[in-house]
Amino acid sequence: MIHNEMSRRRLLGLGLGLGAAATLTLAGCGGGDSSGPAAGGNGGKDYTGPKVDLKLWNGFTGGDGEIFKTLVNQFNSEHQNIAVSVATYQWEDYYNKLPSAASSGNGPDIAVMHMDQLATFAARGVISELDDVAKTLQLTEADFAPTVWQGGIYNNKRYGIPLDMHPLGFYYNKSVMEKAGLDPNKPPTTRDDFTAALTELKKSGVQGFWISPFQFTGGMSFYSLIYQFGGSLFDAEVNKATFNADPAIEACTWMVDMIKQGHSPANVGQDAEYLALKSGKNAFTFNGIWQINDLKKSPGVQWGVAPLPQIGSKPAAWANSHNFTIVKQRANNANKVAASKVFINWLSQHSLDWAKGGQVPARKAVRESAEFKALTEVSALAPELDYAAFPPATPGLGEVITTFYNSFNEAALGKKSPKQALDDGVAKANKQLEDNRKKYGS
Repeated sequence: MIHNEMSRRRLLGLGLGLGAAATLTLAGCGGGDSSGPAAGGNGGKDYTGPKVDLKLWNGFTGGDGEIFKTLVNQFNSEHQNIAVSVATYQWEDYYNKLPSAASSGNGPDIAVMHMDQLATFAARGVISELDDVAKTLQLTEADFAPTVWQGGIYNNKRYGIPLDMHPLGFYYNKSVMEKAGLDPNKPPTTRDDFTAALTELKKSGVQGFWISPFQFTGGMSFYSLIYQFGGSLFDAEVNKATFNADPAIEACTWMVDMIKQGHSPANVGQDAEYLALKSGKNAFTFNGIWQINDLKKSPGVQWGVAPLPQIGSKPAAWANSHNFTIVKQRANNANKVAASKVFINWLSQHSLDWAKGGQVPARKAVRESAEFKALTEVSALAPELDYAAFPPATPGLGEVITTFYNSFNEAALGKKSPKQALDDGVAKANKQLEDNRKKYGS
C-alpha cells in the first residue's frame, strides 16, 4: 500500500514528459471560443442552463483522491443541473492519453494539470483560455505567490486556475534523534546545525541523511539546493540550461559528499530513504508534502515536518502546483464550458477542504485562515510558498527536466564527477531547448 502511494507520488514532479502524444497539434479541437456566451456563461459565477454531464480527469490515485471525490460528490449534490463524473489515471498515463483523447472527441471537459505542463498543452491547443474565470473569481497575483500565478499564463493568456501548491518538506524521526542525544523538537534549520546533527547521528551508528539518486527525492532535493546556493536550472528566458554553473556544482558536490562521508549509503533504492525514516534507520529526509497523510497512518513513528533547512545562502524549496483547466472539444458545447467554470469556481472556494488531502491551498486568504493553520503539519510547510522554486512556464520542458534529473543520477551513483555529469546534461538540455523553440515556435 505504501509502495503504491509512493510510486504514484514519483509522478507528481517535473520531468513527466508527454511522449509522442505531446507532439500532436490539436488543430481539430475547440473550433469555437470556449469563453463564448452560454446559459449562465458568466465566468463560473452560476449556471442556469439545461442539465449537463461533465467528465473530469485527474491523477489523484491516493488518499487525496478520496478527498477529491468527496468534494465532487458534494458539488453534484448542490448543483442539480450539473453532474461531474471523475476518471482517475496514473499521471504519466494521463498526460500521454489527453492529447489524442481530446483530438478524437473522447477527452474530458475539465482536467487537473501540473503547472509545468500548462504551457505545453496550451501551445498544442489542448486547453482553453480562462481569463474570464480569473476575473469572475476576482483573482489577481496578490492572491497567490507570483510564480504560481504566472505559471498559469502562456502567451499573455491564462490557461490554469491554481488550486494548490505542493512543496518539498523536511521530515525527521524524533526517536532516532533522541537516541543520538539530539533535541527531537528542534530539527536543524541551518547548514551548521545540519552538519552537527549528522555528526552526532553517525557517532550513534546511524547514517542520518540518505541520498536517493532518483528524481524522488534526491533529484528534487538537488533542485532545491541549486536555488539555495543562488543558482537556477535555466536562464531568465529559458533559452539556456544553467544547472552546470558554480552554484549547481557546489550543491551537487555537497550531496555527493553525504555519501562519501558516510552519512548515506551508496546506491540508495527508489523510496528507500523514506522507508528508512519510517523504520528508524535514518533521521532526516527531504520529501513531498504528500507524505504527511501517509505518516499519519503510522502511529508507531514519532515524526515531525518543517521547511527545508537552509544549506545554501538563502531559503528555497522545490514545489509544483495543481491547476484546473478546461479541455477544448471537437464540437464545442457552450453549456458544458459554462458549467465547467462553475465547478472550477466552486472547488477553488472549497480549497480548505482540499488542503486536508495534504496540499497547501493556492489562495492566500485560505492559507491565512485559522482553519488552515489548525492543519498543523500541512500549514508548517506553507511558509515555503514565499521562496518556492517552481518550474518555468515553457512548452516542452518535461523532457529537459528529465535530462536534469538524469544528470544528477549519474553524479549520485558515482558514474561521473558532479561537474562532468552536469556539463554533459546541460549540453543535451540546450539541444532539447533549441528543438522545443523550433517545435513550439517560440
